[in-house]
This record gives sequence, C-alpha cells and structure tokens, in this order.
Amino acid sequence: METKKYSDMNEHELRSEIGRLMEKARKAEQLGIINEYAVYQRKALMAKSYMIDPSTIIPGEIYKIEGDEGVFFHVDYLKGRFAWGYRLGGERAEEALPIAMLQSVKTGK
Repeated sequence: METKKYSDMNEHELRSEIGRLMEKARKAEQLGIINEYAVYQRKALMAKSYMIDPSTIIPGEIYKIEGDEGVFFHVDYLKGRFAWGYRLGGERAEEALPIAMLQSVKTGK
C-alpha cells in the first residue's frame, strides 16, 4: 500500500490517520517504548497541522504552545506547516513548531 502525503489527504483521511497514529502511540506507551510513543505523537501533530489553515497563524503574534503550559511563542514567519520564531523568556533561539501546536492567546479562539 502506497502511503499518501498529508498534503494530499482530505480532512476525513487526515482524521483517520490521526486516530491510527494516536492508537499506535497509546500501544507504544503501554509497552513502555517511549521513543516510539514520541514519534507517533509527533506524526499525529504534523497530520493535525494539515487540518489548520496556515493563514490563521499571524506573523508577529504571540501564541500559547499546546502541551507546554505557561510557555508562549512569538511567530516570525511561516514556512509550510511550520511556524518559525522563538519562545518568550528564553534565549530567543529560533525554532520551528508545527502550527497545530499553537493556540491563540486571544479569548474566544
């Protein structure tokens, strides 16, 4: 079976893929295979990034980082499904995060 790229999948296919990956992650976690668990979690995050309209992520804005409570990310620019920028309060090291990790700090979003 040929694997489709996330960019070629429709929303239904992406949702199925995310479910499949999360199930594999759950099984890996139960078996104590932490590195495999992390890989499936990251793949699911990337698939979720393809369900988000990149135009909803605004360069210059600050976002919360999902799964990293109390940490904020300043977006400098977007490249594909990644937001490039830096974490606030850190050494301002540039990094890229999948856009699915970003949550608006504005209420109601």
